[in-house]
Amino acid sequence: MTNQAETVSGLTAQAKRRFAEAGLSTPSTDARILISGLLGLSLSQVIVRGSDTVPPKECVQIREAIERRVRREPVYRILGHREFYGLDLQLSPATLEPRPDTEILVDHVLPHLRRIVAENGRARVLDLGTGTGAIALALLKECPQAVAVGSDISQDALSIARRNADLNGVADRFETVQSAWFESVNGLFDIIVSNPPYIPTAAVADLEPEVRNYDPAAALDGGEDGLDAYRAIAEKVGDFVRPGGIVAVEIGHDQKDAVSYVFEKAGFLHDEAFRDYGGNDRVLLFAQALPG
Repeated sequence: MTNQAETVSGLTAQAKRRFAEAGLSTPSTDARILISGLLGLSLSQVIVRGSDTVPPKECVQIREAIERRVRREPVYRILGHREFYGLDLQLSPATLEPRPDTEILVDHVLPHLRRIVAENGRARVLDLGTGTGAIALALLKECPQAVAVGSDISQDALSIARRNADLNGVADRFETVQSAWFESVNGLFDIIVSNPPYIPTAAVADLEPEVRNYDPAAALDGGEDGLDAYRAIAEKVGDFVRPGGIVAVEIGHDQKDAVSYVFEKAGFLHDEAFRDYGGNDRVLLFAQALPG
C-alpha cells in the first residue's frame, strides 16, 4: 500500500481482502460499513461512487482503520458511533455497543408505552444501566409524550447518554442519575427497562474479541450464573413501578426460565417473551401480580 490517492472501490477491495485474510466472518460487510463511515458516504454511494478519488491523507486514515479492524476492534468502535432504532448514537469505552437485537425490546415496549400515554396523557420510563441511552432515547423519540430517566453506575456512560439525547433532539425529556441499580433512583415509573449484564463470569473469557476486549466488563459480567443483575432489579423494582406498569429486560438466549423464576419470586407475572433475529429468546416482559 502506498500513500498515493486511491479510489473508493480500490480501498474497499483492500479492506475486504485484509479482513478475509484475518479470518473475519463478514469481510465484505465490514469493508463497506467502514469505508462508508470514514468517507461520510451511504452504503449505496460506496458502490455508485466507487471511481471517486480519495485524497492521500484520507487514504492513510482509512488504512490505519483497516488495520485496527484486523486487530479485532469493532467497526462501529472505530467509527465512534452507530445507528440504533433510527438514532445516531455516540459510543465510548464506558458504554456497551448497542446491538440490533436490543431493538426488539424497544419494538415490544412501545405498544405498552403508547397504551399508558393514551390512558394517562403521559408516561415515565426508567432505563437501568442506560449506557449510550439507546433504549430510553429510542422510546422517547417514538413517543413524544414520554419522559425518561437513564441510570448507570458509570458517570462516563451517563455523559455519553446525555450527549446522545442532545444529538437526537430529546434532551428536554431525558435526565440521568448515577446509581447502582435503584440505589439513587427516586419516584415511580410506568415502564422500567434494562439490558443488564447477563454473561456468566466464566463465559466472559470465551466471548469474541470484539466483545471481550471492547465492551466494558461491567456491562457483560452477570456473576457466577449470569443472574446477579436480574436478582438486584427484581428485589427492588416493585417499589418503583406504578400499578399497571411493566418491566422489560433483555436476557441471554438460555435464560428465559431462570429470569422468569427470579421475577415471579418477587411478585411479578411473566407476561410476554420475544425472540431475536436468530430465533433465540431475548426479551421478557413482566407485570405485577394482582393482590389476593
